[in-house]
Order: sequence, then C-alpha cells, then structure tokens
Amino acid sequence: MKRIIVTGAGGAPANNFVRALRMADEPIHIVGLDCDKYKIHRAETDETHLVPRISEPDYLPMLNSMIEEVGAELLCILPDVEVSYLSGRRDEIEGKTFLPSVQTMTTCQSKFSSFERWEANGIKVPETMMIHSAKDLKECFARFGPKIWLREIEGAAGKGSLPSDDFEQAKAWIDFLEGWGSFTGAECLEADSITWQSIWHEGELVVAQGRRRLYWEFSDYRASGVTGVTGAGITVADPVVDEIAERAIRAIDDRPHGILSVDLTYDREGLPNPTEINAGRFFTTASFFPSAGLNMPYIYLKTAFGESVELPDGNINPLEPGWVWIRGVDVEPVLVREEAIEAETRKLEERRRRLRARA
Repeated sequence: MKRIIVTGAGGAPANNFVRALRMADEPIHIVGLDCDKYKIHRAETDETHLVPRISEPDYLPMLNSMIEEVGAELLCILPDVEVSYLSGRRDEIEGKTFLPSVQTMTTCQSKFSSFERWEANGIKVPETMMIHSAKDLKECFARFGPKIWLREIEGAAGKGSLPSDDFEQAKAWIDFLEGWGSFTGAECLEADSITWQSIWHEGELVVAQGRRRLYWEFSDYRASGVTGVTGAGITVADPVVDEIAERAIRAIDDRPHGILSVDLTYDREGLPNPTEINAGRFFTTASFFPSAGLNMPYIYLKTAFGESVELPDGNINPLEPGWVWIRGVDVEPVLVREEAIEAETRKLEERRRRLRARA
C-alpha cells in the first residue's frame, strides 16, 4: 500500500484531494499534516499530526522527521504558501516530491515574470506594467485606461486585485496595502475566465482538462469581484484554449513536469489571454473532475510513482463538456448536467408566462 503525506490537511484543497484519492480502487494510506491546531481536526486523512508553521525554524526538520516516522513515499503539498516555500528547498526534503522545476516555480509565482515570458514569445496578453510609484500609476492610466486592473504580483485568490477608473482610488488602494513595487497595472479584460489544468512528466503531457468558471463565490465581498473561490465551474473542450494554454506553459518551461494549471481571461475580441499559471498544486476543486470521471489527483499520484495511467478518452479534455460543479460553504458540492440547470430556467420562464397571462 502506498503511503503519502498531505500538507495543509485540514484545508479544503487537501480534503478534496483526499476525497479524490478515496475514489480510486487502490487503497492508499494518507497522513495529514497541518500547522493549525483547530483546522487539523477537519482533516479526512488516515492519521493527522500537528507541525510548526513554515515561519518557524523547526518546520523543515519536523517535516523530515515526519516523513521518516510515517514511512511516506511521496510528499503532496497543497497550500500555496507551502508549495512556494518548499519548492526552493526541495533538496533539503528527505522524501520524494513531484514538482515543476525551481525555475518554473519561481517564474510562475511572479505574475509579472510570467507576463514577460508570454509577451516575449508572442502570446496575446493584456498590456501590463509594474507600479513602483504614483508616477507609474498615472502612466498606467494613460496607457491602458480609462479602467485598469491592479493586482499583486504574488499570491493566490485574487490577492490585491482591484479594477479602477479613478486614480485617487487606485493610489489609496496601493497605499493601504503598502504595495508600491509589488503591484502591476494592466488593461482590463472581460469577466469571463477559463482554466486549463494539466499534469506533465518530463516534458510529456499526461492529461489536461478545461473548465470555465461560471461565477465566483462571495464575489460581493471583494472590490474586484474575484475571490479565488469558484462557486460553479463547467467542463469545456475548446481547441483554442488548449493551444494557448500549452503555449503558455512551454513559453515558461520547455520540459514541463508536475501540475501546471493555466488561468486565462477573455479579451474584447473573445480571445483567451493567459493571466497566471498555478504551479505545483491542485485547486480547491480537486474532487470536481474525479466526480465526473477523470481522477486527476490519482493520475498525479500514479505518475509520481512512475506508473502508467488509463484515461477515459484521450489525454486532452477527456470529460464530456457540460458537467457543472456547484459548491459553497458548509454544503456538499453537487455535480449536475448543464441541461438540468437550463431546464429549471425554462420552468421558471414558463411559470412567469402563465402568471402574466392571468394578470
């Protein structure tokens, strides 16, 4: 039986990752680590252990001690902050990982570095510049306005994002976050976005699947409307997205390895522009594709162990388009067909028609 460690075990990404592995026919012993004494009790792993935070000096020694103690054959890192921290220290980890190269991780962790690579390789991206000062911010409005998109160059879940058509508002936002030199300003794209999640092994694509975001959960709570928490996503198969996403990955790494998921946003011409690559980790919705028939966490595990994998139908978008994953806080997510959602909408319109006819 395989024995693995999952970090951030009490968080939603880890729990969904674990649920996906439980869907596989193969039994796997999963050890959960978490640095939060409360959240660790939410873990769904076979055993759990509290560990220090990455900011504490004994974090890495404790991690290595745990790898040895539980006999873990693979370290699966789920929180973005731990992926970032451990990527550059992988040579100090006394266990196996399945991560993109250090250089790839470094580039992907900087949204501006990624932008520069894509622009240099002729990939359509929103015009972008670094914001070091109020003068830069004024130039950004002059070049890309009337509305610009501000965001921090590092971090997940739309960290620091703000669309603005007002210089004073934008300046106050960066002042408040002490973000001069760590923000970019860019032309605003459309609201529609799409993601291409992929697993690679030494330059070869193992599997990839596209999904379109239908809405952000808690979007009313963020000035940008972007929370990083997908409320509903739908499986898609778009050759244009496939081509651009793969080009975006290969522009950064000519020998991709591990998990690389490209976020793309549509411009006014309807062309998807890459905006970032989430490298080395699964999204929170890791149990979506497995529930629809494509168990990417298990494929990731098999690939990391050098084992062959069976795919339902090809290695690019093997899932049928139209599967919708609807989720929220304190509710079980549900998988439904797009047609079922449309049927409910038609029923409502028919009821409205009947009400109007009686009025």
